[in-house]
Amino acid sequence: MTTSLNRMNPPTLPDAGRVGYSQISVIPPGPLAFVSGQVAWRHDGDALSADLEEQTGLVIENLSHSLAALDAEPEQIAQMRIYMTDLRPETQEVVMTQLAKFLDGAQPSLTGIGVSALASPELQLEIEMVVSLVA
Repeated sequence: MTTSLNRMNPPTLPDAGRVGYSQISVIPPGPLAFVSGQVAWRHDGDALSADLEEQTGLVIENLSHSLAALDAEPEQIAQMRIYMTDLRPETQEVVMTQLAKFLDGAQPSLTGIGVSALASPELQLEIEMVVSLVA
């Protein structure tokens, strides 16, 4: 599915495109889906790993299921917010490596936020999305 989102990295702002996101995403009028923050919880309630790499994989799996429910593709993601309880270059690398594979070249606007806690003490990562449903 193609999308009519317009990605922008104006030369007067840092070139976010070099690291896989856009400074600005312009969306035409139409429906938007606001996907709640996805965490490393399995749909069947199984216990989650304390390993950040495994948690990231499960979060991305949940994001993928959300897109599938919307009949949408990563290129339709306008914005993502990433919340991490341990926001350091090393932990960002773990998350961004897997996230780049999931996005498959799409470059939504992206914000990374360090937080002291998430919904449960074992959670290290939460990602929410705004998805354009305009084809």
